[in-house]
Parts: sequence; structure tokens; C-alpha cells
Amino acid sequence: MRYPAWKYLLILIVIALSTIYALPSLYPDEHAVQISGSKAGMQIDDSIIKRAEQALQQANIATHDNTFTNNAALLRMADDKAETQLKAQEVLRRSLGDEYVVALNLAPTTPAWLQKLGAKPMKLGLDLRGGVHFLLEVDMEKAITQRMETSTTELRRQFRENKINFNQLSLADNVITVRFADNEDRNKAMDFLRSNGNEYAQQALATSEGSVLKLQYSDTKRQEIETYAVEQNLTTLRNRINELGVAEALVQRQGSNRIVVDLPGVQDTAEAKRVLGRTANLEFRLVADQNDQVIDPYTQQHNGQSIPAGTELFAYESLDSGKQLLLQRQRILTGERVQDARSGMSQDSGGAEVNITLDSAGGKLMAGATRNAVGKRMAVLFIENKQRIGYVADPETGTQTEVRTPYTESVIINAATIQAVLGSQFRITGLDSPQEAAELALMLRAGALAAPMYFVEERVVGPSLGQENIDKGLMSTQIGFLLVAIWMVVFFRLFGLIANFALVLNLAMILAIMSLMGSALTLPGIAGIVITIGMAVDANVLICERIREEMRWGASPKQAIVAGYDRAYNTIFDSNLTTFIVALILFAIGSGPIKGFAVTLMIGIVCSMFTAITVTRAIVQIIYGKRRNLHKLSI
Repeated sequence: MRYPAWKYLLILIVIALSTIYALPSLYPDEHAVQISGSKAGMQIDDSIIKRAEQALQQANIATHDNTFTNNAALLRMADDKAETQLKAQEVLRRSLGDEYVVALNLAPTTPAWLQKLGAKPMKLGLDLRGGVHFLLEVDMEKAITQRMETSTTELRRQFRENKINFNQLSLADNVITVRFADNEDRNKAMDFLRSNGNEYAQQALATSEGSVLKLQYSDTKRQEIETYAVEQNLTTLRNRINELGVAEALVQRQGSNRIVVDLPGVQDTAEAKRVLGRTANLEFRLVADQNDQVIDPYTQQHNGQSIPAGTELFAYESLDSGKQLLLQRQRILTGERVQDARSGMSQDSGGAEVNITLDSAGGKLMAGATRNAVGKRMAVLFIENKQRIGYVADPETGTQTEVRTPYTESVIINAATIQAVLGSQFRITGLDSPQEAAELALMLRAGALAAPMYFVEERVVGPSLGQENIDKGLMSTQIGFLLVAIWMVVFFRLFGLIANFALVLNLAMILAIMSLMGSALTLPGIAGIVITIGMAVDANVLICERIREEMRWGASPKQAIVAGYDRAYNTIFDSNLTTFIVALILFAIGSGPIKGFAVTLMIGIVCSMFTAITVTRAIVQIIYGKRRNLHKLSI
């Protein structure tokens, strides 16, 4: 009766690692508020902690062990209450202004020596611990406006390709106005539109300037655009959350124009809020030929002359740079055509850049626009839709009400001379920092938002089942574990005690692996752990009963131990394998709680196989292996 030395070493390593990485789960997180810059490249220092502490002190909110790491400040609430956390966020948001993102967070209390080893507490789902809840509202009117601008450009191209003559095509108040020389051209255009989808409500007018056709989206088309805007934003948000690495996140539609985002176990809620809320849309436009006429060459600012028709004036490099450029109103394309985006460092200038790959349609549009524009400058316009938060006091009660005002920030981040006809691949340079380039690439890679979104609500979500029910559930699990442990000792004596130790190690291994993987434990996940414990006990029962059978058939105790483990292995392996396959299928096709249950079950199956067969076998070897005159087993 021998057991390899390497298996003992493996078991010791597993026990040590499981203990280390399961320990942080015993230390609960505490409520905190995180402060970071509103932009990825914005650098702040630890002086922000002093400003925040002063503001909170005036509001009688105490904090402790405040830290500044990774370009962000983390302030821990002294009383560790969700109400105090929300109040602190409101105070800091008013005090610091729009330059900073003030987000709710949970600060770990894990000892420093465990953190240095990379040990982190296991994340809990919203149904167990709660988490951060965002409610966002999609701007439907802006969605219609953006689509109408795209349709205007596309309509102009279609008329020219189909040789439909028109004098003027313009857009104002979401109405496309097309002027024709005569009714014949107008009728030809109307017939073309009817045969090409009939997405417009047409209104033919006769004016002194000639025949006019006014086009608006039909009700069906408007509904289609609004539905697409919400669905596209849902997809984009899910992609952005995946890029952030948030596990077990919930993103779903609420009503006609709102989206709910629940983020359990998020370590950097400020970054999540910043990335989720930014549209980061790009527009590629040509610099207007009249730029030198209206922009002073020395100050690079508007010289006061009237802006030519068909052009727009934008800030250049940054909003506060004082520089301006005049761009053509017509866009070449937008960020919707971006297929891939990767950040990097430019070999020429050494600065940050984003390498962009367009889809086939975008490549054709870019090639067509730049074919006759070699030697001219093309600008990259970065557009953000934001909200300005203000407070209005009630004259009678003095109660302050939050008022959110949407506004748009547009800045030209790059304007380079076109050296050759561009295609599907090119790069954007002139970005302020690698962080800004990485964030821009992330958002473009995740997909463009079909319409701007604004934060309507942000709060901490409590356990959905109630803390009392959760406590009762954990208590029932503990009672069940205790009863199983007693039953194993009564029926299998020493072997039952060994099996109980294996169960404890099994649980520690599950917690350690889930912590290392960053998986969130949900209530269905707890069910998976309970099932795993039952399966581990079942495996030990099979082994013990097999040993008893071998002894009844006349085998010696040592022979019975070896045969019991060897012959029970196939049965245990087959039963666990079939369960693992089912869990794998659930993981592949499921989502949310179902996927959480499947992950926990798969991890538990692997751990139970190891503890029930390898660990218990090693302990039995230590107890009985060296005895020469062994005639009886405690089983």
C-alpha cells in the first residue's frame, strides 16, 4: 500500500493556495466613494482627497483610511451605511463640479499581505450583496436627427447616381427640402423614393422658386429608428462592459427609451460610469476651402467674418485651446462604419494613436471622398453628448431639486493633410495621452451608440431577496452541512471524519478558484455549491461502501482500501462527467443566474473529484499505510 510523494506535495500546495485565496472572502467590503477625472487622460493628485475631506467634513460625514491610487481617490465611509455613501456622493458632486466623476464603490478590507499575494475577496452578485445600479435614458429625438443627417447625405448620392436632377437639397428641423427645376424632375424623384422603400412621408409643393418636395420619416420608419437606437445601445453597452471585464452584469431594456445596467462586484465604478456614459462618436469631415478666410493665421481663431453656408466652426485640439477650424457641414462618414480600433504609439511622432479599420461600405465612402481631395486636410471630429447637473431651490420649502441639462461637446482632435487616397485602414494621431487613445479605441471597438444616453439614476442596489432571507439560506446551508458531517461520522466513523475534512477543503477550493477567476457568486451559485457538496459526499459514500464490500469478500484491510478506491473511481468519474457536460451546456446557452449556477457547478465538480479521491486517499495512507499488523478499519 503505497502513495506517490508528488501527490502529497500537490495536495499541500493546493491546501496552501486554497487557504490563502479563500481567506479574503472572510473580510467584507465597506461602502466608499471614488473620485477620478472626467476624461481618461486627465491627471489628478492626492490634493483631491483634502478637498473631498473638507467638503464631507462640512456635511458632517466622517471617513477613514482614504487613499489615492491609480489616478483616483477612494474615500471610505466611517459608518459603512449605504445612505451615508449616497449623501457623500451628492455632496462631492456638488463641490467638485463636472471635471470629476464621483462614483459609488465598495472598498476591500483585505489585509495588505493578502493583497500583495494577489488574493481578492470573491465577488457577490446583486441578489446577495447588491451592487451599482445605473438607469440611462436614450435621446430619441437625437437619434432621429442623426439618422436624418445620414439620410440626407445618402439621398444626395442616390439622386446623382440615378441621374435625378435637383437644384438644392437641404435639411432643417428633421425635414429634407429638395428643390427641382420642374415638376417632371420632382415626380421622377417621388417615384424613385416610393420604389426604394417608401420610408418618407412626401409633400409636394409649388413655390415661386420652382417645384419643392419635403420629406419626413414616416411613422413606421421613426418607430424602426427608435427601436434600433435602443437595441444598438444595448448591444454597445454589453460590449463595453465585456471590455471592462465586469462579470455577471445585467443590461436590459426598461420601457420604450430606458436601459437598466446592474454591475455587481465592480472595482472601478468611476471608469465604468465614464465609459458607459460617453458616446465617443467620430465624424470625418474635410476642412472647408474658406478656412483661411475666416480663421486668423496668427491666433487661429475666428476673425469675425460671417460663416459661409455649408460650413461649421469647431474648437481645435481641445475646448480650451483657443484654436478653431472651419469644416464642411457634410460628413464623409461616422464612427458607425468603424469595424475595429486599436490604440498604440506612433513610430513617427512617438505620440498616442488609434489605428482604425472601416467596413467595406465605409472604405468606399472614404475612398470616394478623398479621391478628389488629395492635398486637402481632413479633420476628425470627436463628439460627446453630456449632461450638466444643476440644482434649483424651491422658494417655499428650500428643497433643492436636481436639474439635468443635456449639451454637446465637439472638438477636432486631428486635422491632417491627405497624402493619398484613403481606404478602409488609416490612423488617428494627435491624442493627448495613451489612456485617451485606449479609451477611444475601446468605445469604437465596442460599437458606436446609435443615440446619446444620459444617466437618470445611480444608486446602490440592496439584496433582491432581502438580507433576512439570505441569512436564513446561509443558516440552512450550514445546518445541512453539519447534519451531513454528523451522518458521515456516525455511519463511517474515521473514514467519515476524513470525508468531512475533504468537504471543508472542497469548499475552500471553490471559493479560491472563483476569487481568482473573478466570477460573481449569486444565489443560484450557492445552489451549485450545495449540489457539489452532495456529490462530494456521494463519492465518499461510494468509496466507503466499496471498501466494506471488499472486506466482506475476504480482502485484507489494506487490499480493501486499494481496491475500494480503484474500483469506485470509474463510477465516480462517469457520474461527475455527465453532470459536468450538462453544466457546460447550461454555461454555453444560458445567461445571468443560469450561467452563474453552471460556472459554480463545474468548478465544484472538478474540486470534489480531487478532494474525494486524491485528498482522502492520501489521509487514509498516512493513517493506515505504515501499520504492519492491520486487521480492522474504523469504517
